[in-house]
Amino acid sequence: MSILYDKIQAYIDDIQATQIENIQDRAARIEMFRVKYLGKKGVINELFEQFKSVPNEEKKDLGKALNMLKNAATNKIEEFKAYVEEHQAEENTGDLTMPTDFQEIGSRHVLSVVMNEIIDIFSRIGFTVAESVEIEDDWHLFSALNFPHDHPARDMQDTFFVEKEEGKQEVALRTHTSSVQVRVMENNKPPIRIIAPGRVFRNEAISARAHCIFHQVEALYVDKNVSFADLKQTLLYFAKEMFGEQTQIRLRPSYFPFTEPSAEMDISCGICGGKGCNICKGTGWLEILGCGMVDPNVLKACGIDPNVYTGFALGMGVERMAMLKYQVRDLRLYFENDLRFLKQFEDIV
Repeated sequence: MSILYDKIQAYIDDIQATQIENIQDRAARIEMFRVKYLGKKGVINELFEQFKSVPNEEKKDLGKALNMLKNAATNKIEEFKAYVEEHQAEENTGDLTMPTDFQEIGSRHVLSVVMNEIIDIFSRIGFTVAESVEIEDDWHLFSALNFPHDHPARDMQDTFFVEKEEGKQEVALRTHTSSVQVRVMENNKPPIRIIAPGRVFRNEAISARAHCIFHQVEALYVDKNVSFADLKQTLLYFAKEMFGEQTQIRLRPSYFPFTEPSAEMDISCGICGGKGCNICKGTGWLEILGCGMVDPNVLKACGIDPNVYTGFALGMGVERMAMLKYQVRDLRLYFENDLRFLKQFEDIV
């Protein structure tokens, strides 16, 4: 008995002498200690196996010693765990005034900021937002807008066609939000005063100044006695609200199938004050949008009597407006999700 008893007593002394204060990786060391003494192949189970073969008269004293060893090991593990929990709390205690959530908050994309600003400007003079589908049929994309059948915009070089079969109406990703105007005029009686913001698609090579996906905001006003003077004053109001009170505008004759007369609108360059710089290519002017009076054929195609009603329409690219407002030189940056670029606009409201 003396040999087995001495072995048990030696293990008890070893357990009581074991400390954890200066041990690294404490959780792993506690588990190693548990496995050593209380595991299936641990010290205590091994001693119990030896206990089975000792004489009966020795089992009483050896049994007490084995129970003392098991209790010593169990108590030491609990002591270790309590120590670790206590000191983890102390080690993790820092500046209690620091915020608990360090997750960075995102911000609106610069295109969303500019689009919302355009919408807000027009909403202040009575325009409401109208939206529609991004996959359109030929009628709403081209025919109702007075596009001739041989117009270049119908060619696949410009349009992403979804369905294009002989004898069937073509279906394509919309190339402009003018299709929204057609749907509104088909389903509403004048007066109509809407803006149509949205994403559009064109089959173009991606470069610093062009992309196959971009955003537009178009405006439409149809009522009795709407004139080109109304269009001009609306454009002047928008330019001053968007780019500052000092902004001047000029209109140049142009051509669009769905407006007559048609014009391109320029604003005075805010970088050089109209004196000429590399942004405005030395002209002092920057082109920002196209506009014109709604062609009578478009009104007629949408079920509106052109002898009673007139209207104007205008359209602009949101990317173009953001480039001018914030001097963005490469249009591709809008779509690349580069945080270095996006963080520049965090403070814009």
